Amino acid sequence: MSWVLASLLVLGLALTAGFGWYERSHPSARVLALVATLAALAALGRIAFAPLPSVKPTTDIVLLTGYVLGGAPGFAVGAVAALASNLFFGQGPWTPWQMVAWGGAGLFGAALAQFGGRELGRLALATACATAGLAFGAVMNFSLWVNYSGDHTLAKLGVVFAGSLPFDVAHAVGNAAFCLAFGPALVRALQRFRTRFEVTWRPAPAAAGLAAALLALIVALHAPPSTAHAAAPARSVAYLERAQNSDGGLGPAPGERSTQLHTGWAALGLAAAGRSPRDVTRGGRSMVDYIRANAAALKGDLGERTRTILALRAAGASARRVGGRDLVAELLRAQERNGSFAGRVNTTAFALLALRAAGRPASSAAVRDGAAFIAGQANADGGFNFAGRGGSSGADDTGAALQALAAAGRRRSRVVRRAAGWLEAHQNSDGGFALQAGTSNAQSTAWAIQGLIAAGRKPGRVRRGGSRSPLGYLRSLVTASGAIRYSRTSTQTPVWVTAQALTALAGKALPLRPAPRR
Repeated sequence: MSWVLASLLVLGLALTAGFGWYERSHPSARVLALVATLAALAALGRIAFAPLPSVKPTTDIVLLTGYVLGGAPGFAVGAVAALASNLFFGQGPWTPWQMVAWGGAGLFGAALAQFGGRELGRLALATACATAGLAFGAVMNFSLWVNYSGDHTLAKLGVVFAGSLPFDVAHAVGNAAFCLAFGPALVRALQRFRTRFEVTWRPAPAAAGLAAALLALIVALHAPPSTAHAAAPARSVAYLERAQNSDGGLGPAPGERSTQLHTGWAALGLAAAGRSPRDVTRGGRSMVDYIRANAAALKGDLGERTRTILALRAAGASARRVGGRDLVAELLRAQERNGSFAGRVNTTAFALLALRAAGRPASSAAVRDGAAFIAGQANADGGFNFAGRGGSSGADDTGAALQALAAAGRRRSRVVRRAAGWLEAHQNSDGGFALQAGTSNAQSTAWAIQGLIAAGRKPGRVRRGGSRSPLGYLRSLVTASGAIRYSRTSTQTPVWVTAQALTALAGKALPLRPAPRR
């Protein structure tokens, strides 16, 4: 078998494995659209900079996709970008090599997030992009040696590498420059999508059949507000308790493998409803036991740390000695000079809530500076965007910012009043809220309710144009099992949705004090 044929077989197997992995991940239509858009952007970036040999943003886009969205999407973006751009440059034996090389850049980005965390700074990302450029060059140099050297001697391989060195260096330097210029902005944008898409949807439990769901809907809509309000949390509390696994944690749906993500949100929802996570046990293990036992698996991103701190404090447990880690100290070290955490409103809001729950006073420098950063990011319309000032205001991010500002002692500030006003003005006719525009959903409605509560407003009285209140909208989503649907048009009932909505139905913002023990 010749070198060329053998290499093509290996490349074919690699590409088949990569695309098979991506297909087995069952990406949603929205994720598919995002991956296609990024692949097109990467391909166009290569074409636009064609006059500059080896200088192109393609590698950066692919690597950062893998860094934020994971290995499978990163590989798909890289491989498709190579194939698509060669419709312009010409297909040939180099195409599968480029597909594998750029797909590998996406995998490298995912590994970078796994081992270095998703909060790397501008310089670290630029260094990674430069390294990926050199690695891409090495793969393509090897392909030249395989396809065109003839006798495949090491001497000829050295000549190929030496002759390509200026181009490889230009590629690496260009990658670093592109990343320094737009890398963090692209990461923030992709993290926004990841936050919204990182949910595995599961079928609704059998107990929530059509007849039972209709019955629950009728009861919720027609019972007196106080009765429905009280009944919904009770059923939902019971649902979350039944969803607990024998290791003490919870997964995306009852019976699914436990994760820190779903256990943490469930702990917060139960604590808001007056149920201490320490008292919720299965097989002798509580939710706190699960969180502590799996602390080593917590990744470096701020979201995991802040959620875990909040969950532990809601249970009355310390967040300073968790699997040999001081999560509070780690969080404080992550604060930037401008007071933000990772430069984003949403991340900073959760960090302030975690610090307040851990006992940091509102007057402390960390909380004060973080609150000043959030307040300075308010949009002209009064709302907040995930990344910061200038992006479209959203209910989720405005609700989170309101909770953080209130926890930092700014409840009576003009910024809080305007943000609460923005929420009230953007209520949908069904009583619920959407992220920015469109159909109402339980998550955005829950965040809006919690933000209004933090601002001192009464969500039960928020009825734009005489519509149902946001609490009424959430109650309409409660099924007979206690699980809460994502929206009125959805039959899906993920555990995290029930946990988040439960907090709002309990009439609480995110709990900053321990729930009472039984």
